Order: sequence, then C-alpha cells, then structure tokens
Amino acid sequence: MAGSQKPYPRTTVKKIVKAHSNKSLSKNVDILIYLDYILFMQHLMREASISAKQAGEKNISARSIHKVTEDALRKFKG
Repeated sequence: MAGSQKPYPRTTVKKIVKAHSNKSLSKNVDILIYLDYILFMQHLMREASISAKQAGEKNISARSIHKVTEDALRKFKG
C-alpha cells in the first residue's frame, strides 16, 4: 500500500467553503464537510442500487441515481 495519501486537499476545501460562506471556519471544519459528503454518497448509491434492483436492472444507471437524488438531497439538507 502506498504511503500516507490524503483523501482530499484540505486547504482547497477550506478556501471553497470560505469563499461561499464569507465566514470564518473552525480548524477541522473541512473534515466534517468531507465526512458528510462521504455519508451522502453512500446513501445515494445505496438508494440508487435499491431503485435499480426494483426496476430489474443489473447495474446502477444514471436513471437510477436521478430517481433518488432529490430524496437524498432532502435528507441531507442542513
């Protein structure tokens, strides 16, 4: 396994969030944002998988993801 690779660029995430919010950020807010993103993606893919199986598809398609995106966004709205 490779050395210690970072899963995402912390400074870039902080700069993007700060530019959109115009507020100061706590020290580890980027980690919380990243973890929330991962949870959202897991939920989205799980629901898309269920939707695809119910539709009789063998693989997850863009259509399956589009069907569940609105509900997933609603669940994760802050």
